[in-house]
Amino acid sequence: MNPLQDFELNEISNGEMQQDRPQFEITDMNSLNWVFRKIAALKTKEKDIRALAETERQRIAEWEASETSSITDSLSFFEGLVSGFHAKQLDTDPKAKTLSTPYGKSKSRKSKEAPEKSDEGAILQHVIENGMDNYIKNSVKWADLKKSLKIVEISGEKVVVDENGQLIPGISIKPESISYSVEV
Repeated sequence: MNPLQDFELNEISNGEMQQDRPQFEITDMNSLNWVFRKIAALKTKEKDIRALAETERQRIAEWEASETSSITDSLSFFEGLVSGFHAKQLDTDPKAKTLSTPYGKSKSRKSKEAPEKSDEGAILQHVIENGMDNYIKNSVKWADLKKSLKIVEISGEKVVVDENGQLIPGISIKPESISYSVEV
């Protein structure tokens, strides 16, 4: 932040924009320029704060990772010991699905084999080739369709038509509007 922006922020924080004073109003190009200077200074200050916060977040994340890595390794080791012991117990007694102590439980759960997607393109090709259309999901590529549409007026009413002049149901017309943004 440069000294001029510091001055702009000091004007704001020193009470130039107090609640008990009459509402500031932009009346000419000079007052508009004054407001833009204030906005630029505030945005620069906000950017500095966010950059500092992000730097600190990164440092904290690195510290957290270094502090917890040995804990994570130890947890994995001990959980592996429990799983190994439980597997031996299940070999001995197939009904020993839960092992319980005052300090914790080990639960086993068996899942059946099930299909899993590995190549969606190959699956789609197979479904198409074998006429299994009820497994295909259709959806409109809105961005592409929207580019080909036109708004026309028919009998005094605005409607949406496709490139062939056909009315398209299910599409409404968003009215024209003006939005304002401030760039500094």
